Amino acid sequence: MATYLICLALAMVGGLLLSRLTKLVNLPAVTAYLVAGLLLGPFCLGALQLPGFGFNSLHQVETLSIITQTALGFIAFTIGNEFRLSQLKATGAKAITIGIFQAVFTTVLVDIVLIALHFCFPNVLSLPCAIVLGAIASATAPAATLMVVRQYKADGPLTRLLMLVVAIDDAVGLVLFSASFGIATALSEGQASVLAVVVEPIVEIVLSLALGSIMGWLLNAVEHMFHSRSKRLTISVGFVLLTVGLSTLKFHVGPVHCGFSLLLSCMMTGTIFCNICDTSEELMSRIDGWTMPLNVLFFVISGAELDLNVLSQPMTLIVGVIYIIARSLGKYYGSDLSCRITRQSKPITRNLGITLLPQAGVALGMAITAATLPGGDLTRNVVLFAVLIYELVGPALTRRSLMKVGEIRPEGRTSARTLNTPKA
Repeated sequence: MATYLICLALAMVGGLLLSRLTKLVNLPAVTAYLVAGLLLGPFCLGALQLPGFGFNSLHQVETLSIITQTALGFIAFTIGNEFRLSQLKATGAKAITIGIFQAVFTTVLVDIVLIALHFCFPNVLSLPCAIVLGAIASATAPAATLMVVRQYKADGPLTRLLMLVVAIDDAVGLVLFSASFGIATALSEGQASVLAVVVEPIVEIVLSLALGSIMGWLLNAVEHMFHSRSKRLTISVGFVLLTVGLSTLKFHVGPVHCGFSLLLSCMMTGTIFCNICDTSEELMSRIDGWTMPLNVLFFVISGAELDLNVLSQPMTLIVGVIYIIARSLGKYYGSDLSCRITRQSKPITRNLGITLLPQAGVALGMAITAATLPGGDLTRNVVLFAVLIYELVGPALTRRSLMKVGEIRPEGRTSARTLNTPKA
């Protein structure tokens, strides 16, 4: 217990201290937290095997998954706040069109490139893995995007559209991956399963939305029983934790494997709550402040999880570079085309695709599932390599794009220490 507490304390403090250095070179704090994780991880300071001084092994990092899962739940809950009816009426249909189109476009483009690579070098990349990698490419990391938006207090048409598209992107990515994984499994086993390709993805989405709706309605009902801000905050945190816990449950109904998507469930909880609670905005802002330390730990642990062994594998690097190039082109041109179709302004059309490049937890979760396929180890390692690159570069590119369209306010011009000093 002492070792873990010391390690978590070093992770939190180290990440914050490093963010002071990255600020000098105009990099987002998210990048600092990820680099801090790499430094404290099992391939750097953790390799010294000093108890409490960094993460000594990947297994030790994996035991902290409860923290990363909880942080993802709160991030998804916060993103659900973006789906207010007033905002959906203005941009909802366009955001859905863009979210679906760019995700499908990216999957198709990556599939074409990697399937061509398979036929050229069948011993390097299997066909099932090529198909699954295409679906994984559709996923965007909501956490990195949200943290950049929060840090720089970004606001404007692009920021609001981005938050909606990121949320929709994960739902579409879940469907694409489930269908692609079912096809890949059929190819590797020689038989197709309608349940795996069609039924189970739809069941998971329906169950997740239902769970989120129920939890959002219950949160509103229970929250009305309390009047103090601290108690309302406590009950809100409790309900998000409960939703995270319930979303990890899995069961069977006959031959159908049933489960929930943590992101979709918590996102729906936030969406329902913010649309039926009159004081949801004030409560959401308080939750944002409460979860800041949790988010720092999330990114530091995510950085420590990155397996640097993949950098020593030539085949992984070659396929990884091809995957990164194809995915980046898919996100950029998919967003560009869908923005033109929905008649977005030129600044949004030119910059939205760049803000969708970050990729992390959702993609890694898909990669772990894909690792069960023949040759799946390469799939997992390619995604690990891509996440390493995207997480270090993506937040900075997101910041640059939001700055280009003028939606980032100056940061660090005021001091809470000064503002909190009582007047004489």
